[in-house]
Amino acid sequence: MTALPQPRPARRWEIPDHLLTIEEYAELGETDSGFTELVEGRIVMSPSPIADHNIVVFELGQQLAGQLPNHLRVLPETDVNLGLAPPGRPGFSRRPDLLIVERAGVARIREDRTMLRAEEVAIVVEIVSPGSKRTDYHVKHDEYADAGIPHYWIVDISEPVSLVACHQAGEFGYQDASAVTGTFTTEVPFPVKIDLNALLD
Repeated sequence: MTALPQPRPARRWEIPDHLLTIEEYAELGETDSGFTELVEGRIVMSPSPIADHNIVVFELGQQLAGQLPNHLRVLPETDVNLGLAPPGRPGFSRRPDLLIVERAGVARIREDRTMLRAEEVAIVVEIVSPGSKRTDYHVKHDEYADAGIPHYWIVDISEPVSLVACHQAGEFGYQDASAVTGTFTTEVPFPVKIDLNALLD
């Protein structure tokens, strides 16, 4: 009889004694509970999301996957180097709920085992949780704009489910459209139609 492998003890990090670069942060690897992001060299821990949040991530990913051009693909919860700091300086990495990315970027990270880069992202999507409203609408909004990500969608799952589409507007950062409920349609950066009411069915 073959013995089952024993579970490994939870991985614990030592608290860094300095602000981290992107390279140092990437070397830390994953934790066993929740996930982390890097904000100006500081590690920010986020708890595991609630069930409705995960349902919306899955359902939205499913709706998007069938409408993407061939050169793009949808990815859930993948680290992105925002490129907001020069090499060797305290860095910024976010893990959006969903991303629409260049397939070439996915191939590159398979090859070199590094993070996605902001310039490989077409759309970044955050699903608003009760504890993330200000971060999603303001902090990440400004970071993603500064990183040059062309489109940012904010999906708020309070009833009724709504989507705010933000797009780059030159030196002014993102220009935000009004919140949409029911059905969201757009032609940029590709034609897409999303049934928002179906995300929590």
